[in-house]
Order: sequence, then C-alpha cells, then structure tokens
Amino acid sequence: MGFMARALRIEYAGAAYHLMARGNHGQGIFQDDADRRSFLLTLGEACEKTGWVVHAYVLMSNHYHLLVETPEANLVAGMKWLQGAYTQRYNRRHKLQGHLFQGRYKAVVVDGEEEPYLQVVSTSIHLNPARAKLIRIGKERLKAYLWSSYPLYLREQVPTWLERQRVMGSLGLKGTDGRGYEAYMEGRVLELGSKAGREELDEEWRSLRRGWYVGDRELGVELAGKLAKALKGRRRESHRGAAKAAHGEAAAERRLKRGLTCLGLTFQELKDLPKAAPEKVALASWVREGTTVSLRWVSERLGMGHYTRVTQAISRMKRRPGRKHEQFGRKLRRLK
Repeated sequence: MGFMARALRIEYAGAAYHLMARGNHGQGIFQDDADRRSFLLTLGEACEKTGWVVHAYVLMSNHYHLLVETPEANLVAGMKWLQGAYTQRYNRRHKLQGHLFQGRYKAVVVDGEEEPYLQVVSTSIHLNPARAKLIRIGKERLKAYLWSSYPLYLREQVPTWLERQRVMGSLGLKGTDGRGYEAYMEGRVLELGSKAGREELDEEWRSLRRGWYVGDRELGVELAGKLAKALKGRRRESHRGAAKAAHGEAAAERRLKRGLTCLGLTFQELKDLPKAAPEKVALASWVREGTTVSLRWVSERLGMGHYTRVTQAISRMKRRPGRKHEQFGRKLRRLK
C-alpha cells in the first residue's frame, strides 16, 4: 500500500511510528558531534514533555530515523516541538537562519502489539550505519558507530526515555542481555557482506519505506477506519491544531495542578492575583517549558490577559527574575 502524499497524521493513544526526516535540499542536519548531542538532548526533552518512549534511533549526516511510541495521541505536537527546538538550537549555534528540515517528516505507523514489527523496524534502523558503509563490515563492529541507540542496547544504564525490553523480548532476550542482542545484530551485519544478504535486506528496507504502516492486514483495516473518522466532516486544514490541543491541554492541566499545590494556591486564588503577579509569571514559564501547550492557553488559564504576557514571563524567568520570581521558580523546578 503506497504512502499517501500530504496524508493526515493518524494519531491515537499507544501508537508507534517509524519517523524519518531529512535536511532541507539534502543538506546535513548534523555538522559535528556537538550537534548530535544537542539533538539527543532535545529528543529527551521532547519525551519528557510528551511522554513518548523511544525504541530505536539513528542519526545520519543528513537525516534521522526514530522508532517512537506515543502513550498519548500527540505525534504532531511533539514532532513540531522536537524539530522546531532543534532547528533553533542548530541555527543559533551555527549563526544560520531558515528551515533545516525538508518538508514534512514521514511517519509510518508500526504495530507495537504484535511481534515482530517493533523488532523488524528497530533492526533496520540500527543497521543504517552498516548499510551506508560507515563501518567496515567484517573489520569493525556495528557498535563502533556511536550515534544510534544500538550501543545503548549493550549497556546497563540507558536514558529513561529509551525502552529496550519490547525489542529484546521479541528476540527471546531479556532487556539486559546485551551480549545476546550484539550476537544477533552482528549476524545481521554479516548478512550485508554477501550480495544475496544485502539484496534481501535492501528489499526489506524498501518495503518498510514504501508503506504507510508496518503490520498485518488487520492493522491496515483498523488504520483505514481511523483515517476515515479523521477525514469525516473536516475541512482541508491540517488537524495538527486539534492534535496539539489534545495533549497540550491535558498535560498542561496536570502540570498546573502540581504547580498550584507546590505554591499553596487554589485556581480561584490564582485567578484573583494581578496579571503580572510573580506566582503567575513563575507558573506560566514552568507550564510552558514542560508541555507543548499554546501561549494562548497558558494566558487564559492563568488569567494573564494577552498571550504575549506569557512570552514576557518566560523571558523574565530566564534573564532577570526578581527575588519572588526566583523563589517561586526554585520551588517549581524541584518538582521535576
């Protein structure tokens, strides 16, 4: 089944996706290791904001691949923040302007419930450096390429946002069995060294890239139904605004409640405070930095008037917080 151009993003709680994005006009999106570290830091922040779980990733010179599970239906909001934040950091560091990524990212739904689909996609992602000849097959091990999640699969400690158990479990391995996974992956790398093996893996890779989902026919029928519902009664505008609100408002509401409890305030007491009260400024900055919710939502929920006050609040907390602002901000930061 072909990938549909400008398709609606299919979002639902518990969905998993193979995500791919390339540099604008084929340009590099990572100039050096500092950029790669910046992207992984940004990815970790995106997971914290959205609740995403990453099963696999690889950073190449002009593109990246992610295998991401979204416990909430928030793919669009999360990707907008991830790519937007990384672009800003990249441009700031290299003194550049404009778009970094080419058009829309590609999002292929992956069946995360049935074996072995997560494992199939993660294996393809981890094999990228070998396929691109960034390691010498037969002379270097795959873990020599540091900028994928594969080396992390072999370690005891991993980032909180990286989940290995689902992929390892589909191979009959425990999540801590790095040696077993290494043996499996090195065997797949050696397959690339033979003409027949490479042709077979390349065909598998093309199949993954061409489709709009990875799974059995039942998943395709289910997704077609979700797509039909998403299209029903809609105008031609993108649905990203609704998707963003779905996660942003729920996550921000939870975060705001925690913040109010921390500061010893009720919603009504918060509303009664002046628009520029230090409590509101600290809360606005803290809620905004921890979610993908809009500035307008924050300003309306906190009773701050025009949404530009939220921008001013964020700027003040970063650059010149007063004594009370800093006091409240410190309390809120302890909740992380």
